[in-house]
Amino acid sequence: MISFENDYSNGAHEKVLKRLLETNDQQATPYGFDVFSDMAKEKIKLACEDPEANIFFLSGGTQTNATVVDSLLYQYEGVIAVDTGHINVHEAGAIEFTEHKIITLPNVNGKMEAKALKKYLDDFNHDGNNSHSVYPGLVYITFPTELGTLYTQQELKDIYAVCQWFHIPLYIDGARLGYGLFSEGCDITLPQLARLCDVFYIGGTKIGALCGEAVVFTHNNANRHFFSIQKQHGALLAKGRLIGVQFDALFTDNLYFEISKNAIDMAMKMKRMFAELGYSFYIDSPSNQQFVIIDTRQVELLSEKVNFTHWGLADDQHMICRFVTSWATKEEDIDELRAAVMEVREKCQ
Repeated sequence: MISFENDYSNGAHEKVLKRLLETNDQQATPYGFDVFSDMAKEKIKLACEDPEANIFFLSGGTQTNATVVDSLLYQYEGVIAVDTGHINVHEAGAIEFTEHKIITLPNVNGKMEAKALKKYLDDFNHDGNNSHSVYPGLVYITFPTELGTLYTQQELKDIYAVCQWFHIPLYIDGARLGYGLFSEGCDITLPQLARLCDVFYIGGTKIGALCGEAVVFTHNNANRHFFSIQKQHGALLAKGRLIGVQFDALFTDNLYFEISKNAIDMAMKMKRMFAELGYSFYIDSPSNQQFVIIDTRQVELLSEKVNFTHWGLADDQHMICRFVTSWATKEEDIDELRAAVMEVREKCQ
């Protein structure tokens, strides 16, 4: 069965696997202090144009978010996110498990607005009883958002300006960072993003790696005990080379960016296909996640042929369905999806 359920159903890119095999018989220092990880870090610093960056390799996205958030907050502080933010809706309370509250703001097309963030922080600081409240200690956003939308460079500048004014760090979840950077209309480059936050991560699990994420603390600003915090969270691999080797391959000859672009090319082809067949969209997403509104009768039949996510009800007769492309999606996959959709439509007429 063809799958558009997520962007991590495939294994790893063949060049990543090749590099893993090439280095397999070489012994290496454990816990990420190996030569492969060092090479990968230097390549990432170069790509970010940030020679002072602190880089750590973690095993997965949820572990990365929990570890980074915990490392930046005191025990009495919480993290600000929009209500649709990934840590708030799709991480099973992992942040709360670290005993930090998620402070939610309303989203606008999946995004946080700088003016709403500023108002919340102004109101908090002028509240005479705020010592009885959870202190906001970190701002969290994703790029792209949970709904596939993008922050413009100006929007990111405005959010970061608010964070700097209130002396609160900004953390960007980049599980799908490559897909965001190569989405249609994106006006942000990787170096620009690195300069407009205090920490972000480059997703590998969803973009060409078997597993692993690269956390980048910009401007040499990581918690000096981050390694220990990482281990406490079970996010440290003894065979840290496993992630280092993969990111070394991904950041050689622009591989990470080339395969990210493929996902966007395929997503746009899929988006045009649904539009041509008369379907509407829950939100206008320029990234690799497309949210299509489909008749519930068609959803049931289509689910027998294609894997995709049932995101929620649009109304009593229609469902919001998420279709996701990845670095590994091929044009034939989109053609097969089109054939399945057309067959189901005919049966329901």
